[in-house]
Amino acid sequence: MAITDFERFPLTFGPSPVHRLDRLTAHLGGAQLWAKREDCNSGLAFGGNKTRKLEYIVPDVLASGADTLVSIGGYQSNHTRQVAAVGAKLGLKVRLVQERWVDWDDPGNDKVGNVLLSRIMGADTRLDPAGFDIGIRQSWQDALDEVEANGGKPYPIPAGASEHPLGGLGFANWAYEVAEQERELGVFFDTIVVCTVTGSTHAGMIAGFAALEAAGGRPRRVLGIDASAKIEQTREQVGRIARATAQLIGLERELREDEITVLEGWAGDLYGVPVESTIEAIRLAGGLEGMITDPVYEGKSMAGLIDLVSSGEISKDSTVLYAHLGGQPALNAYAGAFS
Repeated sequence: MAITDFERFPLTFGPSPVHRLDRLTAHLGGAQLWAKREDCNSGLAFGGNKTRKLEYIVPDVLASGADTLVSIGGYQSNHTRQVAAVGAKLGLKVRLVQERWVDWDDPGNDKVGNVLLSRIMGADTRLDPAGFDIGIRQSWQDALDEVEANGGKPYPIPAGASEHPLGGLGFANWAYEVAEQERELGVFFDTIVVCTVTGSTHAGMIAGFAALEAAGGRPRRVLGIDASAKIEQTREQVGRIARATAQLIGLERELREDEITVLEGWAGDLYGVPVESTIEAIRLAGGLEGMITDPVYEGKSMAGLIDLVSSGEISKDSTVLYAHLGGQPALNAYAGAFS
């Protein structure tokens, strides 16, 4: 099968915009920097990378006859906010497990930002004190069982949609979308920089670009910046999902180890807790480009981008595409980090 053989339910405006980051490029004095903006890809509750993934999952939801979407994330999960939005769009009930994945004591942490938006959209949103992990959670299974016990028909969507069999397809297609935009713009992005935690965004890109290369395209690097602070678990998950997605879209070779790159150094010690480089990166991108990034994901991948370009690890002759995955609503729960 090819990526075009999979049914896709439109939830985005179309191709997400791509634009130059001229002032950041000049400030760093290295590679040419561009951004592709999943943070403004949809009219559904501020969009984001999970909305793109859900486009490939919704046809299966509708075929299943489910009446309730059941998903899980932290208090400030971008993913659960996007599941709530899709449920509202489809007229389905939504049950969300919101665990305490982040040890962050800002007073609004469990009341504002993403969790507030999910509640506004009518999701049954319940807080759980369990801590962070990127694996399958018992609390999620309990929520599924509860919906069934009450006569509902649940559809399970794991954290980040990453462990869903179709979870990598949205960003495999993203790679094809990038290739088309390159043709229109007359540019080639030899390096992609993306945040990675539960893995299917990064993994889908790896699979999609590998398929493009197999069809005669030029090779490029896809650099995942870890924000999980669980580096080995993330590397394993990215590799596993990338290989499964590559097989799904018909890549007739094994992915090479050098195609699966997860870099550490910017996550800090704990998932979701910004460190000094995170705050500096958020301020720099905001002050130079008016581009807002968040303290959990994009602030950390932006910090990685800044350091890789500044150090020359990404060479001066590179043209880099920064994948902005969204997440800004969580900033409301991190006001203390900027005071």
